[in-house]
Order: sequence, then structure tokens, then C-alpha cells
Amino acid sequence: MSSPQSVPKRWVWPVCTVGAALAIVLCACASSPEARRDRFLSRAKAFTAKREYSRALLEFRNAAQAMPRDPEIYYQLGMAAGAAGDIPSAVAAFQKALDVNPKHAASRMKMAELMARASDKGLLEEAESRLKPFLDDPTPDLEAMNSLALAELKLGKQEDGIQTLETALARAPQELSSSILLAQAKLQKRDVTGAEAVLKQACAAAPRSAEPRIILGRFYRAQGKTQEAMTQFEDAARIDPKNAPALIDLASAQMALGKDAEQTYRRAAHAGDEKYEHVHALFLFQQGRRDDAIHEFETLAKNNPEDHSARIRLIEAYEAVGREADAKKVLDEALRRNPKDLDAVMTRAQMLFAEKKYSEAESDVNRVLHLDSASAPAHYLMARLELMRGSSLSYRQELSQILQSAPYLLSVRLELAQNLVAERQPGAALEILDAAPPAQKELVAVLIQRNWILWAMNNLSEMRKGIDLGLSKERSAGLLLQDGLWKLRSGHTEGGRAALQEALKLNPSDLRALAALSESFKAQKQNRIALQTVQDYASSHPKSAPAQAFLGEMLVANGDRTEARSAFLRAKAADPDYINADLSLIQLDALDQRWEDASGKLKKVLANDAGNITARLWLGDVEATQGNYEGALEDYRRVLASSPNNPSGLNNVAYLLLRSGKGTDEALKDAQKARELAPDDPDVADTLGWILYQKGLYPSAVEQLKSAVASGRSNPIWQYHLAMAYAKNGDLPHAQDALAVALKQNPGLPESRMAIQVVGK
Repeated sequence: MSSPQSVPKRWVWPVCTVGAALAIVLCACASSPEARRDRFLSRAKAFTAKREYSRALLEFRNAAQAMPRDPEIYYQLGMAAGAAGDIPSAVAAFQKALDVNPKHAASRMKMAELMARASDKGLLEEAESRLKPFLDDPTPDLEAMNSLALAELKLGKQEDGIQTLETALARAPQELSSSILLAQAKLQKRDVTGAEAVLKQACAAAPRSAEPRIILGRFYRAQGKTQEAMTQFEDAARIDPKNAPALIDLASAQMALGKDAEQTYRRAAHAGDEKYEHVHALFLFQQGRRDDAIHEFETLAKNNPEDHSARIRLIEAYEAVGREADAKKVLDEALRRNPKDLDAVMTRAQMLFAEKKYSEAESDVNRVLHLDSASAPAHYLMARLELMRGSSLSYRQELSQILQSAPYLLSVRLELAQNLVAERQPGAALEILDAAPPAQKELVAVLIQRNWILWAMNNLSEMRKGIDLGLSKERSAGLLLQDGLWKLRSGHTEGGRAALQEALKLNPSDLRALAALSESFKAQKQNRIALQTVQDYASSHPKSAPAQAFLGEMLVANGDRTEARSAFLRAKAADPDYINADLSLIQLDALDQRWEDASGKLKKVLANDAGNITARLWLGDVEATQGNYEGALEDYRRVLASSPNNPSGLNNVAYLLLRSGKGTDEALKDAQKARELAPDDPDVADTLGWILYQKGLYPSAVEQLKSAVASGRSNPIWQYHLAMAYAKNGDLPHAQDALAVALKQNPGLPESRMAIQVVGK
């Protein structure tokens, strides 16, 4: 027999046992499209059961790639996307299922149901037309009927919607979702009695169910009928003694009526639902029994080491009682068990941020992003870090990054839009808001923010539509404030004042309405009435620090510093931690040239809050005013150490460096950076222009100094600087004009003598 080495290579055949051959066959089967689909679907359903929707969606998409002509996969994908709140992806998935099989009834119905939840009139009408045929079925789907009713109600067809719901309840009286929708429809018609009757009928139709009684109890509570609400919650808890929501509602009603609720909260915590195991501990904490509460939080966290919510509650309880070291031990133990526990790393980053240990917080955030680049909490904390540094652009980029992966995070979208408005980019803000998912576009919070954008764009006609739409949903203080401002600008003074007064009653702490009200009198040159309005409000709210401080600001504007100081002191008495009152008192000291007092107050603020950038900048200003330029420079550099992109800090460092004559190049670098960060700040333009002048770059100096003077703010120093720059640049006529303006404003400044010499030469 030939040795193996003598056999030609092309004839060498692997030895294949029966087991190996069977394995090959199985591997071949496992790689078939059907097998891959089933494997992906199995994983997808497991992730869906655990509510890990992002991972489930990925597996559903893998299954669809394996079997792209299977409509059921797209249907399941749509259901998972809907459960995750990603309505556009859900709609796209259902539409794909219908593209593959136009007769896929479940996808047709779900598509229509999603459309019924939209706000767009066209989509609602399409939903109505798609859902009506389902009513012809002998046993129509109740969910379809509810969706049809919802579409009809949103389209303003109140009677049609009510009739559809009544038909649904006639066929299935125990269908609680239909009863809830019908009660809401009747409440919209202000038929409280009718709504109550609907919910009572739901209870009668399901005598052994706790759920309708919970809903009826919550209805009574919303109507201010706490005793009636408690009766319903008691019935619900009697029917289902382990129903934690019923027990929690019952405990809440007991507390509202002055009864002992501890045992009820204890029953809720031991009802067997993990989501509510903490409610008794939370009750104890809120009642001031913090040691007992923390003991329970510790037990829950110890018994459930993988329950991140239990860990967070324990950490927050520790922090609330000043046990930060114990909070850190909890995190250290979690990370010892699992160094890749991103929730623990993220929690530690948030704690470090709160402690103003920004570099350490950033290190943890980067660690999270390295392992999970789409982590919304990590990107949000990074955004806050960028904001602390004064980097507005990077701050917005981080928020935009969050919305790319999580478009349904409404709070982030609103924050980004608000920042863009503050940065005078209302057009970009409007684009961000209009890119919100359809289900969010008519939420009151979105409407209010959109109205502010339209206000900034002076688009009053569109703003009016937004105000009216919002007020049709709820009469909130925010919408009434906008209504009042809109009417004042449109010349409807009395209507505007009435709206502002109503807004102020609904939310006395939002002084924007008070400010607008007083401004409406000033606009008619009724300054006394404006001041009296604020004084009356402050007198009726003596414990409101913001109200007292606002009165102080008005008194300063009216030249009454003595009474203003009294108002700010009342604000401090009302709330010793109200920092705005401290800053206002410091401003008064500066106006009165009481520099030692101002310096003392600023140092006291910084002793309590070393990271207060405003106080640190002002302390630098006070030091500079007193001639302590080295001390001022140190203060400004400490600002830049914690906030490298702070325009005021950069500008002030540049000016003092230039004044000392020690670092013109460094001064130029800082001034140019400040100018990039604050292109509309005339102080920054003047500093950069004066540095360019000192370096002999006269044409560039003229451009910067012209920008400062053209800002509309009056500062004779800028005019003197500009006059000298014109002269050095060979433009004597403009130099003489600028010098004349400066001399008229203030001929006694040291800069006047220098400018006269330069322009004269």
C-alpha cells in the first residue's frame, strides 16, 4: 500500500465518519434560509419578551434578510417597533408586509391603528377609511373599533366616535379600553355625569375585575372626590388583594384623607410585583423615617443585585442623607462584580459630574461610549460637560447624536430647540422640532416650544394657530403667557393683560407673565402702574424669593437703590440659598462703588460654590477695578480652567495680558478665540481690535473696532480706540469724526488724551 505522502494531492479525501457526515448535513440544513429565519425569530421573540426592543429589532431585520418574502416577519418587526415607541419604523414594517402580501389582514389593521394615533388630518382620514370596513365583519375586532373611534374623535367627529364606542361596548361590555375612550370623549364634551355612568357600567360588566374600579377611582380623584375614589380602590383591592396599583392608589387616597397608609403601602410592596417592591421604603423615606427606609432599600438591592433600579434608589437615598461614601461603595461593589456594568459606570459618571469632577466624569463617559457608542445617557452627560466648558457647538452636536439613535427622546429635542433659539438660530430650531415623530407633534410641550420659535421668527400668524391648538387641549400657564404676549404685540392690550393675569394665577412662580404685564403698562408710559403692579404682587407673595428679587430689579431700574436693596434682602430672608438675590446685592454694591462689600459677598458665594463662574468673573472684575490686576488675572484663569471656552474669561485674560505688555501673542490668541465664540459681543470685538492696533495691524483693527461701535451700545473707550485706529490707518476724516463722538460722550477718560495726540499727529 502506498504511503499517504505518495498519493497525489488532488486525490486525498478526508476521512468521514457517520457522525461527521451527519454533522455536515445538519450544518447544511442550519444554513438554509428557513433555518436562519427561525433562529433569528427565536432570538427576536426572546428579546421582545425581555423588552430589549433594540436587540429584538435587529434580529427581526436579520430574519427578514433571510426570508425577504415572508410578510409575517415584517408584521412581527412592526409590532416590536411599535412596542418600542418607534412608530415610523412600525409603519414602514407593516407597509413592507403589505407590499409582500396586500391581503395580510393583521398588517392592514395595525397600519390603520397607527395612523389613528397620528395628529395629521390626512393620516387620520386615511385611518378612518381603512378601519370602517372592519365594522362589516360579523365579529369585528374591538381594537380596530377603538382605533376607528379614536380617529373620528381626533377629526372632530365626536358623535361618530361616541357611536362607534357604544357599538363596541354593546358587543363587549367588559372591554375596558372602549369604556375609557368613551368616558374621555364625554369629558371632552364636558359631560362629567355621562363619563361617570360609562365607567360605572364598566364596573357592572366586570364584577370580578379590579381594573375598572381602579379607573373609576382615578376618575373620582381627578374630580376632587377623594372619598368616592377611596371606596373604589378598596373594592378593587378586595377583589384582587395582590393588585399593587390598586393598593398604591388606595394608600394615596388614605393619605389625602389624613388616614394611616403605611400598612397599605406595605401590602403593595409584598404583592409579588417586582416593579412595586420599593413603594413602602419610598413611603418611609418621604415620611422622614430615613434610616428605616434605607434599610429596606439596602435589602432590596442586596436581594436583587442585577436590578439596576433598586441600586439607583439606594444610591439616591444615600446621597439624600449625605452618605456619598456609601453610595460610591455600592457602585464600586457592582463594578468589582462586573467591570463592564455600563449602568454602574454611567451612574458614577453622573455622581462625579454633580461633584464637579468633570475630568473624571468625562473619563467614565468615554468608557461607556467605547462599549456602547449609541448610549443616550452617555451622550447627554457629554453634552452637559461641553456646555460647562462653554462649547455650545459641541453641546448641540451631542444632543443631535442622541436624536439620531433615539428620535423619540422628546426632552432632548426640546432642549436642543431651546438652545438654538437662544443662539439666535430659530430656523434650525424649527427644523429640529418639525422632525419630531408625528405622535409628538401636537403634544402641548412641543406646541409651546414651537410657538416660542415662531415668536423669535416674528411669524405671528403661525404662532396664533399653535396657541389656539394648544389652548384647545389644555389651558396651561405657558400657553396663556404666549396668548398674552401675542395679543399685546397685536394691539389687543386688555385681552393680553387678562391672559397674563390668568397665567400668573395658574403658575405664580413663573414671573415671565408678571414681567410682560408690567411691560404692557410701561409701553403706555404708565410706569407708576407698572411698578405698583409688581409691588402688589410681591406683597401678596412675601415668601416668594423670585417675586421679591423681581421687585428689586424694577426698583433699581427706577433709580431707587435703597428700596431695591430691601427687596433683595427680603428675597434672601425668604430663601437663604437664592443665589440671584446675592448677585443682585453685589451689583448694587458695584453701582454704589462699595468694592470691599462686593468682594466679601463674592468670596462668600464662592466659599459655598467654588464652581460658580459668574461669581468668579465678577470677583475678577472687582479686583481689576481696585487695581489688583494679578489677582484679577488669576480669577479669570480659574474660570478658564473649568470652562476653557468661556468668552468673557478669554476676553478678560486677553485684555489684562495686553495691559501688562507681557503676552501680546497669547492675548491675541485668546481674543481671537473669544471672538469666534461670541461674534456679537462688542466688548470682545473691542479687545481684539485694540490688540491688533497694538501689533500694528491697523486695517484689521479698524474692522473689529467698527464692529464694536456699530453694536448700538455706547462706550466712549471704543470710540477712542476706533479714532486712533483710523488715524494710524491713514483715514483722518473718520478718525476726527470718531474722536468728536468720544469727546462728546466722555472727555475725561485717560484714553481721550492719547487719542487727541494720535489723531492730531
